[in-house]
Amino acid sequence: MRARIRRGSFVDDSTKHHAQETTMARPKNLTPSYLRHKATGRGRFVWTDPTGHRHDALLPGEFNSAESRAAFDRKMLECRVSPAAVAREGKGGSLSLAELLERYHAHATMYYTGRDGKPASALVEAKLVIRAIRTLYGEFPAADFGPLKLRAVQEGWVAAGLSRVECNKRLGIAKRIFKWAVAEELIPAPVYQALVAVDGLHKGRTAAPDFAPVGPVDDATVDATLAHLNRHLRGLIEVQRLTGMRPGEVTRLRMCEIDTSGPVWLHKPVRHKNEHRGHSRVVAIGKRAQEIINAFRTDDPAEYLFSPRKAIAEHFAARSAKRRTKKFPSEVKKLEAQKKHHKYNDHYSTVRYGIAIARACDRAFPPPAPLARRPKESVEEWETRLGKKGKAQLKEWQDAHRWAPNQLRHSFATKVRKAHGLEAAQVLLGHAKADVTQIYAEKNEALAVAVAGEIG
Repeated sequence: MRARIRRGSFVDDSTKHHAQETTMARPKNLTPSYLRHKATGRGRFVWTDPTGHRHDALLPGEFNSAESRAAFDRKMLECRVSPAAVAREGKGGSLSLAELLERYHAHATMYYTGRDGKPASALVEAKLVIRAIRTLYGEFPAADFGPLKLRAVQEGWVAAGLSRVECNKRLGIAKRIFKWAVAEELIPAPVYQALVAVDGLHKGRTAAPDFAPVGPVDDATVDATLAHLNRHLRGLIEVQRLTGMRPGEVTRLRMCEIDTSGPVWLHKPVRHKNEHRGHSRVVAIGKRAQEIINAFRTDDPAEYLFSPRKAIAEHFAARSAKRRTKKFPSEVKKLEAQKKHHKYNDHYSTVRYGIAIARACDRAFPPPAPLARRPKESVEEWETRLGKKGKAQLKEWQDAHRWAPNQLRHSFATKVRKAHGLEAAQVLLGHAKADVTQIYAEKNEALAVAVAGEIG
């Protein structure tokens, strides 16, 4: 016999937890259903779209008739192609821009998610564009969004201080949203055709700044930074500058993806930048990089070679080895609680990789005394002392003395191009076109000077 709990009576935590579990809503069923409409005797097509909204539509013919079943099969195919368009059928009124953006967000969340279930960077960029358009024109009809409104959104990005390249990138994403909406039959085709007329910002003809392109970083700067990083981060940097891998490739390096049968190893990553385009990616690993990788090999080839979880474990082990006093039980309990609270990933993300290098650069190249943080000075006191002018000077110093992981790829490309030519750099970087390689590989100005001296 089930126990009844009266209102106001004492319920222990386990009972509360069980009650919460039993009253949780069921997960939404996204599979369309074929049901009978009692009032008319016709079939109903009932389904839930990716945004969680439930829809239904009456089908022609009597329930369970051949005509009704054929209509249901047709709706099933249409719903697989575009659930948003099927949801709009038979509804009066115009689709608002906020509704359109909500549906595109649901589409982008599924489309820009990798096989590991993690969102791609394209989803983050799409969200920024969605937010900008919705903030200005969310309540307007989607069919009324024209070139003038898109240019106003573009001007908002310029006013926010974004670079010209970033503004043009976001403009392209905005056009892509409305192109998708036309394909889904959510808005008329002329809406997108009119937006195509909005041109990107041209260099020298806009207030949006043009930042200096990313260039290579010299070996002396990298070597000075290595002393302020742990063993795993040093291994990441060394392998990347010897192979020219992208930051996302080297942080996910595993032995199960490396062919070690030959004198030169071949790394074939499962995930890479151009995977969705059907391109293959092979990274050649020479002897020097092999020696570094061997120092991180484990019995499990599926484990990531460079791991923050392993790095922090090595840090605690080294600190315990140097300890001379005995650990008290309360101290052991506190350390175990800290380890459970801080959950470290099994591999570095590209963002954390970049942040670690930036912090190491600040330690390797400290700012002048007036700008540096003083001993026992809190962050708030430091920022108050610097003021607006001091912060600007500190940022300028840090920008001049910091480097990013992708600059190692630029350095690798420049060295290969200088020694072996543009085609070799193109192959090692994994570019399909040589003009992309030229962005990474700096031209050999010394050669140009030598030739000009001979013929000029």
